[in-house]
Amino acid sequence: MTDPADATPGLQADTGLEARLASVRHGIADAAHAAHRSPDELTLVVVTKFHPASLVRELAVLGVTDVGENRHQEAEAKAAELADLALTWHFVGQLQSKKARQARRYAHVVQSLDRASVVDAFAPTETEPTPPVIDGFVQVNLTPYASRGGVQPDDVDALVERILLTGTIRLRGVMAVAPLDEDPRPAFARLRGISERVRTIAPDAGDISAGMSGDYAEAIAEGATHLRIGSAITGNRPPAR
Repeated sequence: MTDPADATPGLQADTGLEARLASVRHGIADAAHAAHRSPDELTLVVVTKFHPASLVRELAVLGVTDVGENRHQEAEAKAAELADLALTWHFVGQLQSKKARQARRYAHVVQSLDRASVVDAFAPTETEPTPPVIDGFVQVNLTPYASRGGVQPDDVDALVERILLTGTIRLRGVMAVAPLDEDPRPAFARLRGISERVRTIAPDAGDISAGMSGDYAEAIAEGATHLRIGSAITGNRPPAR
């Protein structure tokens, strides 16, 4: 694969995109310093839902290496079109069990492992006895509403154990979205506590994916290692296609 900056000679990113990315990077650095952390501890995943592959290519020119998508068909198409770039693709949306093996063809990281059927879909089979290993995060539901994506906190341990048994998922840690009707800081503090519990089962799974455009500073303060930021960088999303 080529270096992102060399992938398309002469391509220059839109100045508005460049300014928004720079602003978020500065905001991340400020939040990290306020939390007595190094910005180097943080991975910025730019979520590009509904945006064209051309915007992802512009982001690559600006040094973005991690890209997030939450719709399988869109993610698959973009990853194929941009296969010449050295990008790490994160699947961050709800994944159907029947699409899991297809997602593994392009996604390096699945951040939305939220139920046994999805985890089991990544396990070896007779037709695919040695599938590639992917990185994974357990998505935790920080609300009492089952309709929201993620596993309930009380069920996290069992799902972690199931992931460890697959042998095809390298568990990185936990992921969550802050509840809409709550201050994000206490919610992320709960996620941090769940992360500490997960590490008693899987000591290497200490990553925390939390924080989006409006609450990444609070996530950083509570130990987030991965930030999933979309519109603050990409601008308003175009209409769904």
